[in-house]
Amino acid sequence: MPLAVCQEFKRLLGPACPDTRAAGDDVPLKLSQETTPQTVTGLLVLEDGTIFEGQGFGAVGEAVGEVCFNTAMTGYQEILTDPSYAAQIVTFTFPHIGNVGVNDDDLENAAPNAAIAARGAIVRADVTSPSNHRARLDLEAWLKRRGIIGLAGIDTRALTVRIREQGMPKGVIAHSPNGRFERDWLIERAQKWDGLVGMDLAKEVTTDRPFVLSGTGPHVVLIDYGVKRNILNRLQAEGCKVTVVPAQSSFGDIMSHQPDGVVLGNGPGDPAATAEYAVPVIRELIDAKIPLFGICLGHQLMALALGGKTKKMEQGHHGANHPVKDHESGKVEIVSMNHGFTVDEDSLPDRVESTYTSLFDGSNSGLRVKDAPAMAVQHHPEASPGPEDSFPVFKRFVELIREHTKAA
Repeated sequence: MPLAVCQEFKRLLGPACPDTRAAGDDVPLKLSQETTPQTVTGLLVLEDGTIFEGQGFGAVGEAVGEVCFNTAMTGYQEILTDPSYAAQIVTFTFPHIGNVGVNDDDLENAAPNAAIAARGAIVRADVTSPSNHRARLDLEAWLKRRGIIGLAGIDTRALTVRIREQGMPKGVIAHSPNGRFERDWLIERAQKWDGLVGMDLAKEVTTDRPFVLSGTGPHVVLIDYGVKRNILNRLQAEGCKVTVVPAQSSFGDIMSHQPDGVVLGNGPGDPAATAEYAVPVIRELIDAKIPLFGICLGHQLMALALGGKTKKMEQGHHGANHPVKDHESGKVEIVSMNHGFTVDEDSLPDRVESTYTSLFDGSNSGLRVKDAPAMAVQHHPEASPGPEDSFPVFKRFVELIREHTKAA
């Protein structure tokens, strides 16, 4: 505290604020206090041998995955339960994670198995007791219950810069309460992991049987490549009856439900790998003029079905504050994004029109088929977490169904 300020407090409060420094000394006070270094109980080991040391929490053990960063300030529970994060270790750039605990409502996938969501969570500050009326559990206990490994106390800024400049690395997150690690083995495990390129994860996160959500409006069949719960909520909010079917459903399986439209849901992994069984079905749906709506992975699969290409991104887009431009209205929407692959816009055929563009890097964030009732967005219009700017996209899809029904 500067001397002049302390003297003013002293004048107002009396002896409660004594002078402790010489005049003109503006150097902050240093308290003499001995601290005992904490035992390292958590590690992040990258494929190049870089090791970040910190405090492990949540589940005990090791998990390998692709290390990414997410810039959202809130919504950590939705992020960690989003099936699109399968086989990934999420670094939160916001330093204080866990402050509001977890609840029963903000789950994007209700299954308890960590294999269908993020494998690890990396945070800057130690997780504290939650302070929120909705909290049912603290973050550490919840991570332990779901089998997700947490790591706190590392320099998340340095890790984020590393990812920004060198791309998303393969890594192993490890938690050992006794602080014992086989570091060389962890490095080797990170190096030998195949990575997300060529990996089909949709089969691991999809439902194993169809199920139906009630509604009085158009009947929509949603192909579950790892769908978020709030996508289903938004479709129901537009009045849709929703039948969710497994990722490997055939064209005949889908049409047996007599849909008015079909949604290609979000999901994890390499779209080129999932395309092996998904693209032939999507092509049949396009040829049959069934109204189609793709989201995230569904957007990429639609692009592949139309003859386009996808490619791996260096840093990916992970956050709740991404600006995209709507070409039709000219407006900018702030949206939620979560993808490590992108559509190569230059590869799209003439029958496909770009509808949204990311204002961060100019990558494609939406498309429309000129000669078929098909549309898709790369971002997450359902948010959760994130802004609601793109909610109208769901209404647009329902209008597309109704226009097609009238035309038929």
